[in-house]
Amino acid sequence: MEIAVLSDQRSHAVRIAEMIAPIAECYIVGSGEEWSDFENLRGIIADFDITRDEFKQCLGVMSQRFGFKQTPLIYLTRKNSDQMLVEASSFGATACLPGHLETKNIVTAIFSLICPNKTLTELMVERRLLKAGILFNSVIYAGKFDRLPVENINAEVDPILHVIREAGIKKWLDLLHIHDDMTVRHCLHVSGLVANFALYLGFAREDMKSLVRAALLHDVGKSKISKDVLNKPGRLKSHELQEIRSHPVVGHELLLSSAVSDATSLDVTRHHHEMLDGTGYPDGLRGDEISDAVRIVTICDIYAALTETRPYRKAMDQTKALQILLEMTPLKLESALVRAFELSLENVHPH
Repeated sequence: MEIAVLSDQRSHAVRIAEMIAPIAECYIVGSGEEWSDFENLRGIIADFDITRDEFKQCLGVMSQRFGFKQTPLIYLTRKNSDQMLVEASSFGATACLPGHLETKNIVTAIFSLICPNKTLTELMVERRLLKAGILFNSVIYAGKFDRLPVENINAEVDPILHVIREAGIKKWLDLLHIHDDMTVRHCLHVSGLVANFALYLGFAREDMKSLVRAALLHDVGKSKISKDVLNKPGRLKSHELQEIRSHPVVGHELLLSSAVSDATSLDVTRHHHEMLDGTGYPDGLRGDEISDAVRIVTICDIYAALTETRPYRKAMDQTKALQILLEMTPLKLESALVRAFELSLENVHPH
């Protein structure tokens, strides 16, 4: 989805574009724009002096190319006069708003015309999930060939943290269904939970980024496992279970071969199935051998798996999933962290 801001006031246009950016692609254009590069234009904000001929001509070109009935146009008026409103309407304005209106109200207005049944928060979360999913699909695909475009993952860390901070975890979880691929959906599920948990715990920014990056990458080893095994609806045979359980080691090796040096991502990818009592895999770590980062991601990973629909079972509700986590304490999971995780799901961020 693309939004164009046609403006002769650069600073004002930049403020509008910055507020639109988390929700849609936004381009600031001038009177000389030919409009040949726009393929998914969904809305236009016109912020200029309507008496200037070059902008009138630009509106004419836009009208011929897009048609304002399908592409809403909001004109920001400089003067509050009936004549100006009539002139703006004659050039195809869907709505006229005062140019001095708060930026948030302008942005809300354009999206209310484009997507009248969705809030800005929902649109922001959808955009982030779509972009993250597209990029992570490319990572999973590249994993089959032993070279991960890790820069794609790095590009998603800050935006995910921003969305979780602004929109909360519930919206993120509600909209995960837009992804069909189970591994992509699960990694985005876990990364959202980890971002929310880290925010709740009040971690330093770099520590939060490190955890979210690790959460996104934790199951990358599944890129090497056949879809037939991953999506099998029935009980796994012993060799299939062994293949599934190989993904932490395979993922760890993939990160190393892709020159990933981030210690947290390497640790979490290899050890997110380890348990405090030593019954986990692949290395049978126990107690203090398991890092705090792994303990956090493991809790989020188990909760995500329990509350997702899988080929072999229906999703559990939150209450049942949390009960299972509590039953795994203190032998397998850290009690204090599980209790804190439960509180984090209530969107209470004391820090």
